[in-house]
Amino acid sequence: MAEQYIYAVARIRSRELSLLNEAVISQLCAAATEEDCLRILNEKNWGNPDLSSEEMFQEENKKTWALIRELVPDKMEIFDVFRLEKDYHNLKAAIKESCIGGIHPGIFAQGGTIPAADIQKAVAESDYEALPKTMRQVAQEAKETLLQTRDGQLCDIIIDRAAMEQIRLAGEKTREPLLKDYGELVCATGDIKIAVRAAKTGKDKQFLDKALAPCSTLDVAALSQAASAGMEAVIAYLDHTVYADAIEELSQSVASFERWCDNRMIRTIKPQIHNPFGIGPIAAYILARDNEIKTVRIILAAKRNSLPEEMLRERVREMYV
Repeated sequence: MAEQYIYAVARIRSRELSLLNEAVISQLCAAATEEDCLRILNEKNWGNPDLSSEEMFQEENKKTWALIRELVPDKMEIFDVFRLEKDYHNLKAAIKESCIGGIHPGIFAQGGTIPAADIQKAVAESDYEALPKTMRQVAQEAKETLLQTRDGQLCDIIIDRAAMEQIRLAGEKTREPLLKDYGELVCATGDIKIAVRAAKTGKDKQFLDKALAPCSTLDVAALSQAASAGMEAVIAYLDHTVYADAIEELSQSVASFERWCDNRMIRTIKPQIHNPFGIGPIAAYILARDNEIKTVRIILAAKRNSLPEEMLRERVREMYV
């Protein structure tokens, strides 16, 4: 029942006050250097002078999930929809490491639904039964494909499709509208990005049929047919879908489209600011934190590479607060 989350939502409301707002993001964009940005962030209780920017991001992510575990310790599985992406990233990393040989520090992500070390060990030993049931077949297929063909891209599309499918299904399983919308958006926009890349590189329909994951808001058979015909056909197909307003962004770059995806999700979750009940505000807070970390990462990278402020402002995401 929604009432069981009243205390958790009250705590989330207090934490929302410390989220980075548009004014802070504007201040970061206007800062002269990466070091100036880090000083501003330190004042907002992000990191400290002894941490690198990457260590700061890791700490901020840990803070988010530590809070969620504190608030809803017996409901963590409902947020698997946000964490599965890291599991499949780790599966991809583990397969490539096992086929190449050697140890490669830093390639595994933390914060998935299962420890990265467990995936690494299972893949290295080809012990697929040690993996979650939904991951076993794709792990075996991807590893055998890479060993037999040495085609890293083919390995990637096998895992990426499985990831998109499982994220969508995890969202549907919760029966929570916000989480279902998130899973659907991840899957659909992932399909669109694959279709666009395939159209630009001349991939055939056989490749596309293998790469695209089924979802509710796209006809993947039609998208596959369009992408195999070229970019104009992809645009023509999307013009008749709920993603028609993304066409202008796609015509600019994949990065612009990714910004559109993030902004669309932020607009979707903003009504949760006024919702005092249920799991929605908690899920929205997780997405808001992920969004601000992603935005700060973009800003710091831009400062590091001396990107003009005007160009940077075109890349930053909308904020939740």
